[in-house]
Amino acid sequence: MKIGFDISQTGSGKAGCGYFAHAIINAMLTIAPRHKYSLYPSFGDFYFDPAMWSQNAYLGKDVLYGPHHPTLASAREFWNQPELETTLGQPDIIHSNNFWTPLQIANTRLIYTLYDLGFAMDPEWTTEANRVGCFDGVFRSSIAADWVVAISEYSRANFLRVFPHFPPEYVRVVYPCSRFNDLLRLGEPPIITRQLGSNGFWLSVGTIEPRKNQRMLVKAYAQYLQSTERPMPLVLAGGKGWLMEDFEAQLEYLGISENVTMAGYVSDDELIWLYRNCYANLYPSRFEGFGLPVLEGMQFGAATICSNTTSMPEVAADSAILLAPDDRDAWTQNMLDLGANEELRYKLSLAALERAKQFNWERSAAALLGIYEEAIRSPKRQK
Repeated sequence: MKIGFDISQTGSGKAGCGYFAHAIINAMLTIAPRHKYSLYPSFGDFYFDPAMWSQNAYLGKDVLYGPHHPTLASAREFWNQPELETTLGQPDIIHSNNFWTPLQIANTRLIYTLYDLGFAMDPEWTTEANRVGCFDGVFRSSIAADWVVAISEYSRANFLRVFPHFPPEYVRVVYPCSRFNDLLRLGEPPIITRQLGSNGFWLSVGTIEPRKNQRMLVKAYAQYLQSTERPMPLVLAGGKGWLMEDFEAQLEYLGISENVTMAGYVSDDELIWLYRNCYANLYPSRFEGFGLPVLEGMQFGAATICSNTTSMPEVAADSAILLAPDDRDAWTQNMLDLGANEELRYKLSLAALERAKQFNWERSAAALLGIYEEAIRSPKRQK
C-alpha cells in the first residue's frame, strides 16, 4: 500500500490527538515496514505548526516526508488545490488526523480519525474559533471520508447520532494506548514538585480548560482540606488552555493556593514520575473521546478516580472509582475515604496495572492497517 499519513500535530507541544498519530504511525512502521509511507508534516488549513517537520524522525526504508510549508497561507493553497491526489503521487490511502478534511479526493480512500465531539456539546468548553474549525472538519468528514476511525465506542456512537447520514458500517473503533512503552522507566520529578514525597500527593493531569473540570476538582479539594487531619497536596500537571484565565485567582479565593502545585506542561519523564509517585490520579473530565491520562496512570500503577461519563468507563472498566463529574461532594468523600485506606489504594493499583495490559499499540496498528486494506478492496463511498 501507498499510505499518506497526517503527522501535523506530532510536534513538540503535542497533546492527545498528536500522541495518537505519533504512536500509531510508529507502530505501523514497526509491524508493516513493507508498505510505502508518505508522512505529511502539514495537513490542511485548520491546524498549522511551521516547525513540525523538524520535530520527529520517523525512520523506515520506504518512509518519505510530504511537503512542509513555511506559512499557513502556503499550506492552505497546497491542500485545497483541485489536483491534490496527483500532486501527492496518487496514494492508496490518505489518513487525516487533525480534524481537517479534504473534499476533492476522487480515487484515493480517505480515512478520518474522529477523536471526540466535545466542542459541539457545550459552548463554554472552548473558543468560538476552535468550535467552528473543529465542527467544520468533522462535518466535512461526514461528507467526504470513506471510513471514520473513532477512538472509542462512545465517540463512534456520538458521531453517528450527530451525523446519521454516514454509513455506520464504515465507522470502526481503534483504541489509543499509552505513549509510554518502557514500563521500567522511573522518570524524574518536575523541579516544582521535588519537595513532595512519594505517595504523598494527589495528581490531576490535563490541559487547564473548562472541559477538564479542574474548577470542580479544586472546590472538592478545598472541602477535602477542611475535613482531613492529614491533608495531601494536589498537583495539576498540564498547560494552560482557554477560558481559564482566572483559575489561579480561584485558588486564592478558595484559600488553597499553598496546597496546589501548578506544574504546567511536563516532559514525558516528569509525567512518568508523577504517575508512579502520586497517591492517586484524579481525572474529573466532563467529556472525553478516550481519556488518555486515565490509561497512562494505570499503566504505572496509579490508583484512579475518574468520571463515569462518555468514554471513560470504557477505559477504566471496574479498575477505578467512577464518579459523576459534577458531584463535588462525592469527589470530596472519595478522596477522604481513599486517603484513609491504603489497602483500597493497593487493590486499585493492582487492578490498574492489569487493565492497562488490555491496550496495545501494535494491536491497534494492525487493526488500522486492516481497515486500510478493507477500504482499498471496497468501492469509494457514494456521497
